[in-house]
Amino acid sequence: MTNGEPIVILLAEDDPAHAEIIRRTMKTSRIANRLEHVDDGQQALDYLYRRKDFSAPDVAPRPGLILLDLRMPRIDGLEVLRQIKRDQDLTRIPTVILTTSSAESDMAKAYDAHANSYLVKPVDFDKFTSMMDTVGFYWLMWNCNMETGVSG
Repeated sequence: MTNGEPIVILLAEDDPAHAEIIRRTMKTSRIANRLEHVDDGQQALDYLYRRKDFSAPDVAPRPGLILLDLRMPRIDGLEVLRQIKRDQDLTRIPTVILTTSSAESDMAKAYDAHANSYLVKPVDFDKFTSMMDTVGFYWLMWNCNMETGVSG
């Protein structure tokens, strides 16, 4: 939280099951007061640039954290990441790659594009929920950054 205001997490995830696990984990852990979910990279960019369905600021508040899948339809996560990190207004938002890919080449490309973290989704449900719980606490409670201010 920043000054008592809710921290918004933008989740760009095309797998409905993964999105639901993340939503439930965040709700159960009371990590985020608002989780915004988009299904593909184009929607993520529309949200961040307040275009189309996301043109009103109250519909698309600036996120304090972006969770970004790599493999998404329309525009992949790597291209979304590149655009975020090239934009002066968006570059400081912590952007965490959350993907099933453990390929070193994907990891290298993500870090070359200035991802703040790269996480591989565990196949095991309990491990996945545990990871998401930890991710939320680290990025939103302990980590200090320009968007969310001082931690905890």
